[in-house]
Amino acid sequence: MNKILTIEEATMLSKNLQKQGRKIVLAGGCFDILHIGHVEFLEKAKKQGDVLLVMLENDETVKRIKGRARPIHKQKERAYMLSSLSMVDYVIILPRLETDQKYDTLINQIRPSVIAITKGDPYKNKKQKQAGRVGGKLVEVVKKISDKSTSKLAQILSLEN
Repeated sequence: MNKILTIEEATMLSKNLQKQGRKIVLAGGCFDILHIGHVEFLEKAKKQGDVLLVMLENDETVKRIKGRARPIHKQKERAYMLSSLSMVDYVIILPRLETDQKYDTLINQIRPSVIAITKGDPYKNKKQKQAGRVGGKLVEVVKKISDKSTSKLAQILSLEN
């Protein structure tokens, strides 16, 4: 099976994994320029269960969150890079999800045992509620490394040009 999935494929996969008694860990983000902070986050997230699913934001959402110069890599490229990492079992390509309710629906479909986040995640409360609704738990797996962010790297790279 391909490691890069649609929401529909991820939903079917998660149902099968749950029938097998496998513990699903769900993480998400933009992952625009992969860096050490991303790798550490994904490694520690994977240790929380059996299968790591990574929800990957679409290009429009990244632009809205990070600014008009982003993303640097298109969603398809980011998905390919993430899928090549050994700790990532599957990458879920997200379409544009415009409301919190659409994210809630997705979490209800996948029903992860764990939602992995970084400490200080601004959406922690929302993710805590999502995890609770599906009988899962929220786990802060790493501290955010502020000097190793994609935004910081993009800033450094633009100064060099």
